[in-house]
Amino acid sequence: MTSEGNIDLDAILSQVGQFGRYQVKTYCFFMLPIMFSAVYNSQFVFAASATDHRCLVPECESSPPQFQPGEWGSWAFGDGDGRCERLVPIDDSCNPDSFNFNETKQCNAWIYMTNNSIVSTFDLACQEWKRTLVGTIHSAGLFAAMPITGYISDTLGRRTALILTAVSAGVAGVIRSFSTGYVMYLVFEFADATFGSGVYSTCFILALEMVGLNRRVLGGNIISIMFALGQVYLALVAWGVPNWRTLTQVLYAPSLLFVFYILFIEESVRWLLSKGRKKDAAKIIFKVAATNNKKLSPETIKQLNDDTVIFLQTRETKTQQASKDAEAVELKPKQRSLAMQVIQSRILMTRVCICSFWWIAVTFTYYGLSINSVSLVGNMYVNYILTALVEIPGYAISVLTLDWFGRKKSIMTAFTICGLSLIGLAFTPSNLQWLMTTLNLLGKLCISMAFSSIYIYTSELFPTVARHRLLAACSMFGRIGNLVAPQTPLLASYMETLPYLIFGVMAIISALLMLLTPETLNKRLPDTVEEAEGIAPLAPSHNAGAPVQTP
Repeated sequence: MTSEGNIDLDAILSQVGQFGRYQVKTYCFFMLPIMFSAVYNSQFVFAASATDHRCLVPECESSPPQFQPGEWGSWAFGDGDGRCERLVPIDDSCNPDSFNFNETKQCNAWIYMTNNSIVSTFDLACQEWKRTLVGTIHSAGLFAAMPITGYISDTLGRRTALILTAVSAGVAGVIRSFSTGYVMYLVFEFADATFGSGVYSTCFILALEMVGLNRRVLGGNIISIMFALGQVYLALVAWGVPNWRTLTQVLYAPSLLFVFYILFIEESVRWLLSKGRKKDAAKIIFKVAATNNKKLSPETIKQLNDDTVIFLQTRETKTQQASKDAEAVELKPKQRSLAMQVIQSRILMTRVCICSFWWIAVTFTYYGLSINSVSLVGNMYVNYILTALVEIPGYAISVLTLDWFGRKKSIMTAFTICGLSLIGLAFTPSNLQWLMTTLNLLGKLCISMAFSSIYIYTSELFPTVARHRLLAACSMFGRIGNLVAPQTPLLASYMETLPYLIFGVMAIISALLMLLTPETLNKRLPDTVEEAEGIAPLAPSHNAGAPVQTP
């Protein structure tokens, strides 16, 4: 505790337990929405998966038509594969002389190997752009999601944002499963992304603000691992329920139950205090202490039971605070809005720009590696599971390195190794397939480590009063990487490994930009703009409790 009317939440978390029984119980509740956020984020990989198809040849089809053509395929398709074109028929019979071997035409009807994808349901054969547009529309929905979710979270509360996004995504997903046409499917794919993509960031912020200083990394990486396991869950369910309509219903219907989370999880104490809601915050703090079997100090109990309004500690001494209060009463200056404080802060705006580039780089590389990686032998469900599981070692390593070596060194190393491995892959001879695969997996592991670490590091660079909105802004810019990544295979026509070279260069640039941001290891979360500015790498040092000078 500090000056009267102020509260040091990090000190209180040390008293009640930084990751005790209460936090463990609450994290168990967080695991489900995090897993479902992975489902929302990636379900279209299976629902809109490529489906093998061939042209319908009315003159030769059996009843019912079979996907594999009989011997007539050799004269109906000629030297082509029969996917989009067939030979022009001369008459209505089906024999070698019934087709013109010198002329082909575009097909207008197809036979599909399976009916599991929207490709067959909406007859999208030979319109690959329509299939890939689903992923682009999903990424576009993420742009709309971040500012909306951030505003709800910072204004109405973290818990409200979590429940609204999770339940709304469930509603959008269930409705999409009944789509009667391609356009309707796209509309609700966009709605699903707009609502569902906020689940992860909201849950992450809520979880991060309830653990103590020394447990942020552990808490953050538990969430990242659960996201990877959510992808495994998605693949397993898709393997067992391949039809996209049934799959979508099975995946999304349980999300409607998240409405009951209002009974099981508490609002963020840090958010409540930032809004001056002392009584609500105090009630939760006492509950945490009781659940963790910890005792609060008499001073803390007295201040929490006091009717005085409590705000978050701003690291100002009693004398300085009293002086400011007296000046405020006498002069009553007009305070700048929060948005203006951030915009007029050179330090915070520089961080926003740097963090935005990091987010673009990690999303671009993370999703680009998945798209451009060498296909593994086996079915697509097993391959997807393996791709998801390789992320977990990266998350586990970051749990150790972020606290041992600091945020900057750990993330810089991850970016650097990722960049060097992918640049090396770009110049690896194609006959060394084992080496290309190894470098690709090493790059994926390191970018996964950087991805989870950037969430933690970005959250620690911004003040509580605007943390979610600024995190959302950086994440929103990061979605540019989502949009561009699906287009990188086109670069392979110029140079087969050009996408990997670009991924590597982006990672190296991100590592260099780390030199411009401060180390946040063992530093309390900043609650105000002034406190956030105070941890700038070039800011003058201050004695404990001294006021921070803004630029």
